[in-house]
Amino acid sequence: MSHNGVALRAVTRSVGFLTAGALAVTALSGCSSEEKRSKPLAEQDIAPAARDRVADGGTLHWAVDAVPETLNTFQADADATTTTVAQAVLPSMYRLDANGRPQVNPDYLESAEVVETEPRQVVLYKLNQQAVWSDGREIGAADFAAQWRALSGKDSAYWTARNAGYERIQKIERGKNDLEVRVTFARPYADWRSLFSPLYPKDVMGTPDSFNDSARKKLKITAGPFQVKKVDHKEDEVTLTRNPRWWGHPAKLDGIVLRAVPRDERTAALAAGAIELAEIDPEALDRISLAARAGVKTGSSPVAGPGGLPAHRSDSNLGAADALRSWADAHEDDQDDEGDEDGELSARQKERRALAAQRREQAALKNFEVRKSLEPAYTQLALNGASGPLADERVRRAVARAIDRKALAGVVLSPLGLPAVPVGSHLALSGQDAYADNSGALGGQDAEEARALLADAGWVPGGPVEKEKKKGDKAAGTEGRKAGGDSEQDSDGEKAGGDSEKGDDGTYVVGEDDKSDDKDPKDHRGGGDGPRHLAQDGKQYANKLRQGGAPGAYAPRGTAAPADAATKVLAKNGKALALRFVLPSGPGSGTLRTVAGRISVMLEKIGIRTEISKVSDESYFKDHIASGQYDLALYSWPASAFPATDARPIFAKPVPAADGSLNVEQNYTRVGTDQVDQLFDEAVGTLDEGRSRSLIRKADSRIWAAAGSIPLYQRPQLTAAKKDVVNAGSFGFQTPVYEDMGFLAKGAKGPAAPQRG
Repeated sequence: MSHNGVALRAVTRSVGFLTAGALAVTALSGCSSEEKRSKPLAEQDIAPAARDRVADGGTLHWAVDAVPETLNTFQADADATTTTVAQAVLPSMYRLDANGRPQVNPDYLESAEVVETEPRQVVLYKLNQQAVWSDGREIGAADFAAQWRALSGKDSAYWTARNAGYERIQKIERGKNDLEVRVTFARPYADWRSLFSPLYPKDVMGTPDSFNDSARKKLKITAGPFQVKKVDHKEDEVTLTRNPRWWGHPAKLDGIVLRAVPRDERTAALAAGAIELAEIDPEALDRISLAARAGVKTGSSPVAGPGGLPAHRSDSNLGAADALRSWADAHEDDQDDEGDEDGELSARQKERRALAAQRREQAALKNFEVRKSLEPAYTQLALNGASGPLADERVRRAVARAIDRKALAGVVLSPLGLPAVPVGSHLALSGQDAYADNSGALGGQDAEEARALLADAGWVPGGPVEKEKKKGDKAAGTEGRKAGGDSEQDSDGEKAGGDSEKGDDGTYVVGEDDKSDDKDPKDHRGGGDGPRHLAQDGKQYANKLRQGGAPGAYAPRGTAAPADAATKVLAKNGKALALRFVLPSGPGSGTLRTVAGRISVMLEKIGIRTEISKVSDESYFKDHIASGQYDLALYSWPASAFPATDARPIFAKPVPAADGSLNVEQNYTRVGTDQVDQLFDEAVGTLDEGRSRSLIRKADSRIWAAAGSIPLYQRPQLTAAKKDVVNAGSFGFQTPVYEDMGFLAKGAKGPAAPQRG
């Protein structure tokens, strides 16, 4: 995810009760008052430049995953591009700083504070007197009240995806003048700063029809440095232009074009000049890095050849491969017409053309650099506690104790030069106020302890096992239907073999007694978790029952257990201990293949087999994660500045519905406790920030102890940017400042810290 502004909304619930001893741990209290604040593991990387160094004018072409279906962030099918547009064109009372903490946005708000606590909490907003909508009307109490009524949940005619916090408001009224807004809460609300960011005009929020329909394709009235000029689904782009009524620092750019470009096509689009800014995967990072290296030759500089490309040289400093590419560049034109008698190109000619194309791409990519940081999101291993072996808390804890989280973080982040530090909290990331490493409530990697937990749960090495089930039979893990048509091949439990990169999909077993001769999975270069739409499946799926925050992964076919692995299968009641590891099969998840493969090998060492099942991206959440048809899965959640509000539904105990089903919201692991729910309720209902933070940390300790989800690593954020693009790139926690983005002014020697105020 990259950026969802101040009020990230992540919601879920779960099934699964913990045994009495689960919470008998020592690390349940929050951090002491003497503890130092944590720092972000990586700073944002945006090539910062003072405004006087940024040229006036120009259009920034910015790659996104898709043109949004709606421009209303509160609707179910809102996506990351919806948020990007909202940040550029709508008011936000608060924005996140580099540490993921909410700060007053002075363009809209002079101040906001709790002015009364008894008998009711009252927050007084004092608005910037210059703040106006694009139609000239002042931003005021009427807009606040309209948004509250639309999102309060009291009128079902509004098709809202979320209303957290708004349902606690009792009334909204004008203050002493038009620039003051008084918000009175029926119940104390700690996360009141999460509200009204973004703020839509009353013209959008005023009626169900306008809320449901008018803001889907157009935003006629806005109040940001930019405004929406056009949403073009045919051309797959959204065009933003300067807002002439903007009262803050004028936007440096004439416009921003958000262009939908598939991730695997972004390197080519960068080289072709179609885009100047794009989040990329590690494969693209390699190509851009190669171009940078190719541009530096020891002892000499390239001589311009046809089309501005380096001409052929006999310089001894050029390697054989470089010389061949250079020769291909120089001879491309006079060789292309040569063919065999049938007009076919020879293999040598095809090779020359390919080398020349590669050289042209490298020449173009020299103008780009990759800006690296960490996303405000983490990847987790989810353990479904609803049924099967993982319904037993001891088995879940054994799985968690078998995993080396530091090693997994290293596989993903070290090759990128990013800090390979495991995430220690479910509810915050390093740098945020609520962050504390509470993983001690569960314990670190300990294979012996894991085996002891499995033995205590009745899983015995070498126990009697029923005859192997045939194709189509269910595994010993989660019992459940196979979603129709979602798996690209039947889940037949076949032995690993073949090449996963060739698309030979389906289910296969890691940890069978019959080992293949293949080696352990190799580290893949890079650290991406796949396309952005998968990166946020957890959050996005919950908003529209298909959206959320999550990439998945799968082990390469051919993954075999290490030579020193136990040969005896763990069994209980005639069934071997095998867990179904369900993962999406779409492109861009190379690193996650390695992560899942490593996890499978770690589990096999304590006697747990994993059955890897690849499914289509479209069915991954709907047919598997949300419906509980998995044992193990990999997906991500965004961090929130307001975990008491946003994280509660992810970890709250499931509630039985009237029809007998279980309402899990976003708790796809289906593991929850009354105690965790109570801690969240207390945290969101206290206005003592220190106490709220302590309660959040206690809740996190108990979530660790329940072992329903295991945070692994903070997701890497890689952004390719043209070298003269400034104040844009990998933003980390911080909300982008759209009016400062632009191109380095001619004659400016280099970036310098931006000057705001």
